[in-house]
Amino acid sequence: MSTAHSATPFDVIVIGCGISGLSAAVAAAGKGATVAILERATRDEFGGNTRWTEAYFRMKSDMEVSDDFDELLCANAGDNLDPNVIQSMADAYDDWPPYVKAHGMPDPELLSTLSCQAGPTVQWLKNFGIRFDALPTYFLTAAAPRLMPVGGGLAMIEALHAHATDLGVKFFYETTANRLTRRDANQEMKLELVNGNGDAFELRGRSVVIASGGFEGNPEMLTQYLGPTARYVRPVARGGCYNKGEGIRMALELGAAPAGDFSSFHAEPLDPRSAQVEALVMNFPYGILVNKLGQRFTDEAPGPVDVHYDHIARAIKDQPNGIAYVIYDERIHDVPNWKKGIRTDQPAYSAATLADLAHLCGIDPSELEQTVESFNAACQPGEFVPLAEDHLATNGVRPVKSNWARPLDSAPFHAYPIMPGICFTFGGIKINRDAQVVDADGKAIPGLYAAGEASGLYYQVYTGATSVLRGAVFGRLAGEHAAAQRPVADSSPTI
Repeated sequence: MSTAHSATPFDVIVIGCGISGLSAAVAAAGKGATVAILERATRDEFGGNTRWTEAYFRMKSDMEVSDDFDELLCANAGDNLDPNVIQSMADAYDDWPPYVKAHGMPDPELLSTLSCQAGPTVQWLKNFGIRFDALPTYFLTAAAPRLMPVGGGLAMIEALHAHATDLGVKFFYETTANRLTRRDANQEMKLELVNGNGDAFELRGRSVVIASGGFEGNPEMLTQYLGPTARYVRPVARGGCYNKGEGIRMALELGAAPAGDFSSFHAEPLDPRSAQVEALVMNFPYGILVNKLGQRFTDEAPGPVDVHYDHIARAIKDQPNGIAYVIYDERIHDVPNWKKGIRTDQPAYSAATLADLAHLCGIDPSELEQTVESFNAACQPGEFVPLAEDHLATNGVRPVKSNWARPLDSAPFHAYPIMPGICFTFGGIKINRDAQVVDADGKAIPGLYAAGEASGLYYQVYTGATSVLRGAVFGRLAGEHAAAQRPVADSSPTI
C-alpha cells in the first residue's frame, strides 16, 4: 500500500472542521503553530453539526452564563455516583487518585472551566466578526436565556474558516482518519488517512486534536451502545451523518478513558416524514402523546419545553416502532404563536373525529378514543396559562400530565407523528481542563487533545444550549495548549 508523507510534521493536526475543530485550528495557528485540519465532508458541506444548528449559548450576556448553568451540569453528572469519587473531587486536582482523574463523570475542573471560559471565548469569537444577540428561539416556554450567533452555527464556522485560511491552515477535505499512534522518539504522532479517491496516506504532527464529533452517523456503534432500538433513530441533520465515531475509537485504542453516557444521546422530537433540517414538532405540551397502540406513555408537560423535550423525545425510542403521535384539538389556537414550535414542512393529520384521526395515524380507533376519554376525565378545572407553568394537572390517570392539561374535545382533531432524532451522542473521551485526553490511569496522553462532541460530558438529560459553547471553549483551549508545546524553531510543512 503506497503512502504519501508530509516532509515536515505539523505542530497541530485537527480532526474535524466544526466549531470545536475550527476553534482549535484558529487558536493554534494564531499562536504561530503550523496546523492541518481534516474534514470528512466536501468543502461545500464542512462543519459537521455546527453548520446546521442555530448554536444557542446558555448565557444571559456575552460575558455571563445563565444562573442555572453550573447547577444543572452538576445535577446531570451521572447516576448512583460513588461518594468516594465525589469526596475526592473536593480536594485539589493534583491530589485526586488516578481512578478519580479518569472517572467518566463531568468533574468540577471541567465544569468550572466551561463556565469561567464561556465569556472570554465569546469575546474571542467576536474578534473574527461573529456577532451575538438574544434572538427568538423555537421554544414557546423557556427556563433559561439563550444567546445566539447572528446567522447561527454556519456564520461561526464560515468566519473561523476564513480566518484559518488567512493564517495558513492547511485543509484536507474528503479525508478520513482511521488510525492514530502515540508520540514516537521524535515526539511525533502519526495519523493514517484515506482521501476522497480511496488512497491511503499519512500525516505526522506533534499534537493531534480530536474534534470529529460523536457516533450518531454510525449504525453499528449506535446499536452497540444504545441497543436494538437504535434502529428507530436518525441524525437531526446531514452534518451528523458524517460523525462515524472513529476519533473516539482511535483515542480509546490508545488507552484514553471513556467519559459521558455511551448508552444515551441528545434527542429532539422530529417529524419522520420530513427531509427538513431539524423538522421539529414541539407542541406536545398542549396535547397528549400516544404510541402506536394509542396509549400515553409519558408526562407531556413536566415544565418548560426547553428543559424537558430531550428526555421526552428520547422516551419515544422505546415505544413500538419508535414512533409517537401528538394529539391536539382546535384549542391549540389559545396558545399564542404556537406554530413557532413546528418546523416540519409536512402537514398535520386532521379529522373531524378521533376515530378518523386514529385511522390516519394507523392506530386502533377504540384505543385512542378510550385514552382520550380517560385523559379528559382526569383534567381538572383551573386557569389555563399557556406560556408559563400553570400546574393545571390531571388527577387519577397515569402517567400524570403536570401542566396545561385540558380536555381534548374541540373538533377537528389533529396529530403529528414524532420520532427521536439524534443531535449528538453523549459518550466520548475523558479530557482535563486543558482539553488534554486523559488515559485510564488519570494521566494526560502526550500530544493528544479532544473537544466538542468527541469528548464525553453529558449524562441523564442534556443541559440545553451548552454543546456548541463547550465545543468553542475546549476547542480554543486545546489549540492554545497544543501550540504552546511546539518547539521554538519551526518550518512550514510541505506535502
